[in-house]
Amino acid sequence: MSAEAAFIDILRGFATAPAARGLADDAAVLELGDRVLVLTKDMLAEGVHYLPDDPPDHVASKLLAVNLSDLAAKGARPLAALLGYTLGDEAWDRAFAEGLRADLAAHSVSLIGGDTIASNGPRILSLTLIGEARGPGVPSRAGARPGDDLWLSGTIGDAGAGLAILRGSLTGSDDLVSRYRIPRPRLQAGRALATLVSAMMDVSDGLLIDAGRMARASLIGIEIDLDTLPLSDAYIAAVGDDRAARLRAATAGDDYELLFTAHEAGRGNIAEIGERLALPLTRIGRCIDGTGLTLTDAGGPVPLPDSLGWQHGDA
Repeated sequence: MSAEAAFIDILRGFATAPAARGLADDAAVLELGDRVLVLTKDMLAEGVHYLPDDPPDHVASKLLAVNLSDLAAKGARPLAALLGYTLGDEAWDRAFAEGLRADLAAHSVSLIGGDTIASNGPRILSLTLIGEARGPGVPSRAGARPGDDLWLSGTIGDAGAGLAILRGSLTGSDDLVSRYRIPRPRLQAGRALATLVSAMMDVSDGLLIDAGRMARASLIGIEIDLDTLPLSDAYIAAVGDDRAARLRAATAGDDYELLFTAHEAGRGNIAEIGERLALPLTRIGRCIDGTGLTLTDAGGPVPLPDSLGWQHGDA
C-alpha cells in the first residue's frame, strides 16, 4: 500500500459525512436543499507536478484545469475558487496571478478567497473549487455494473510524452508538451454525459491505476482492450503504437480525460455527444464479474505491468 493510500485510510475513519463519499471519489458532493454543491481541492508541488522552469501562467492554467477536471467528472458547473499560494519571486508571482485571472475569467469562475504563505522550500500551490451539479444522482466512481461498457474521452499518453520531451528523454511535438503543461478539462462532456453514465471519474494518475480504483469502488472487475486505446497522431509519431507504446500511454499520468461506464443501450447517445462536441469518445473495455483489472491485446490476455500509474509515496 502506498503512503498516500495508508494516510487516506486513516482519514476515512472520521470523514464520515455523506458529502465525503467515503473519500473514494473525485470530489465532495454537498446537498443543500434543492442545490447540490460539488467541492474539490488539488495541489501542485514544484518539481513533482510541474517543472521549475515551466512558465508561471502555464502553472496557473494547470492548477485550475486539474480542479476543473474533477468537477467535469461530476457533471458540475464551476462557480468559485479559493487559492492557497506560496509566495516567491515577485515577477513569477505576478505572471502566475495574471495567468490565473485570465483562466478564471474564461471559465466564469470567481476568486473568493484563500491564503498565502512564505517558504524557503519548493512552491506548493493549492486551489479549492466550488461547483454546482444538476443532481440528484451526481456520478461517482462507484455504480459501474457487470455488462457496462467502459469509455474514455480524448486520447491518452500525450501528457506523459510531453513531460518526457521536457526532460530530454523523448523527441516530439509542442502539442505533447502543451498537453502536459495545460490540461484540457472536459467540462462540456461531463455535463452532457452525467445522466447517461453509471460511473465516471477523471484520469489523473494513469488510465490503469484509475480504472483499478473505479473497479474497487464499484465492486466489479474491469477489462481493458489495449488495442482500442485512443492515441493521438503526435503521440504515435513520438512513441509508436505497438503494445509497449500503449502500455506506456495507459500508465502515464496527467491526461485529465474522462473515464466512464454506461449500459450498452446508451451507445447511440454517447456517440452523438462525441460528434456534437468534436471529442472522441471511445469504448475501451467492459465491466465484468469479479474484482480488479485485466488487460487484453488483439483478443489475448496481457499481464499487468509492475506499475499501473502514479502513486504519492510507497509504503
